[in-house]
Amino acid sequence: MTDEQTRRITDLGTLKALAHPLRSQLYRALVVARTATASQLAEQVDGAVSLVSYHLRKLADAGLIEEAPGAQRDGRERWWRPASDGVSIHEADFGDAPEKAAAHQAATRLFYEQRSELYRRYLDERSTWTPEWRAASSDSEALMPLTAAELTAMTGELLAVIRKYDEQGRAAQAAGDTEGRENVALHMYGFPFRA
Repeated sequence: MTDEQTRRITDLGTLKALAHPLRSQLYRALVVARTATASQLAEQVDGAVSLVSYHLRKLADAGLIEEAPGAQRDGRERWWRPASDGVSIHEADFGDAPEKAAAHQAATRLFYEQRSELYRRYLDERSTWTPEWRAASSDSEALMPLTAAELTAMTGELLAVIRKYDEQGRAAQAAGDTEGRENVALHMYGFPFRA
């Protein structure tokens, strides 16, 4: 994934389209699957196909997903794919008006809650994973005295490492090297606090 392939969301309409609980779940599932139909995604989110189709169209209207060319197998179902390798949302793009700031805060809280639920589910199911995967899984906390510039630089370096491994994994998967590969979630938060 490169910065050019990650879409930066800067408008309120697109943010609101993604910040719907079911739509953000569908978007995340589609990023993992790379291509899928409404029926396949409905199974993953335990929802009705008609409701999932409606929300997929809303994501498409916002330019977040698109029809996957050449993926139709029988012409009856639409295949969808993400329109980019990911999205980024920055507070700086939404701080100039109270409505935009409130929408950004609500979206950020929703994404955090969904990430927390994903990790909670892993913790509940940890014993079902192999010892190798349990040993590879991690959680850590680092409390450091940094400046805002240092935090910005560190975040950039960490994202570069993440992109490198994402590109390697996707290339290997595309080449058929799927042995031992699982979807991995890596959540990072960097923020100031006062003790």
